[in-house]
Amino acid sequence: MPGQLQLKIAEIKIAIASEDPELELQVTGATRKFLVSGATADAQVQVAWGDFDRAGGGEKVFDSGGLWQLYKGDDRYCFEFTSSAVGAEPYKSACFDPSFSTGQVRLNRRFFDPKVPVYPLEYPLDELLVMNLLSRGRGVEIHGCGVVDSAGIGHLFVGQSGAGKTTMARLWQNSGPVRILSDDRIILRQTDGCLQMHGTPWHGEAELADAGAHPLSCTYLLARGPQNALAAQPAAAAVGRLFSCCFPPFYDPAGLEFTLGFLEHVVLKVPCYELRFVPDARVTDFIRTVLF
Repeated sequence: MPGQLQLKIAEIKIAIASEDPELELQVTGATRKFLVSGATADAQVQVAWGDFDRAGGGEKVFDSGGLWQLYKGDDRYCFEFTSSAVGAEPYKSACFDPSFSTGQVRLNRRFFDPKVPVYPLEYPLDELLVMNLLSRGRGVEIHGCGVVDSAGIGHLFVGQSGAGKTTMARLWQNSGPVRILSDDRIILRQTDGCLQMHGTPWHGEAELADAGAHPLSCTYLLARGPQNALAAQPAAAAVGRLFSCCFPPFYDPAGLEFTLGFLEHVVLKVPCYELRFVPDARVTDFIRTVLF
C-alpha cells in the first residue's frame, strides 16, 4: 500500500506508515531488496508533515559533522537533519522512544514535493535506526565485505574506506560462483548459537547488497602488503581493530558496552586474522589453500 511499508534488515523488522493519506511512501535503490510483508515489527515508525521551529528538542548529545545532529530529552531521542544544499532549516526530523521501538518522522513541506512518493528513512536515517536497535542486545554493524564462497564458507573482510573491501568483493566475484552479502557494510548477529553475517542495503562502490545471511567462518582485517600473508590476532587487539570499523552509538554508554562485549564474543567464536594482500586474483586461492 502507498501509505505503508515494511523492511527487514538482518532480521530486524521495521513498519513504516503514513499519517496522511496523501503522503505516499516508497523505497528506492538497494533497499527494495529488503521489503517484506506480514512481519511483526521490531520498530513502528509513523510519518507526517511537521512544523520546524526546533525539530529536535532536548540537549544536543552528538553532531555527525554532516547531515544530522542528535538531541536527547527525558523520554526520547531526536535526530535533526539539515543540508547545506537547502540552508540551515531542518528538512526532516525523527524522534524515537528510548528503546527505538516506536518513532515519528516529520518531513518539512518546504523541501518535499507532495506529489512525489518519499522514502522517509532515506539514508542515513535507516542505518541510524538499525544501529540503535542493534546496540540494544541484538548485534553489531561493521565496515565489511561479506563473501560466501563456492564451498559455503563465510568470509568477512573488515576495513575502513579504502582498505580494499570493494576490491576483495570483485576479486571473489571473478573467482567462481560466490555470494556477496555486501561490499561495504555487514551486520553480525548471534542466532541459535550461530554467529551470522547479514547483508545490508548500504553498499559500496560495487553496489552489492543481498538481503540474506550466512554463518561466519573467519574474519580478516584488511591491509595492503608486498605479498599475501595471514597473521593471527590476539583477542584484545582484534576487538580494538574491529571496534574502529564498527558503528556504535557513541552517545549511549550501555550501547557501547554491549558493542564491545559482542565484538569480544565474535573474536572468541571465530578465527580473526590480519590479511595483508596483493590486490589480484591470487589472494582468493591463497585464502582457500592456507585456511580451508
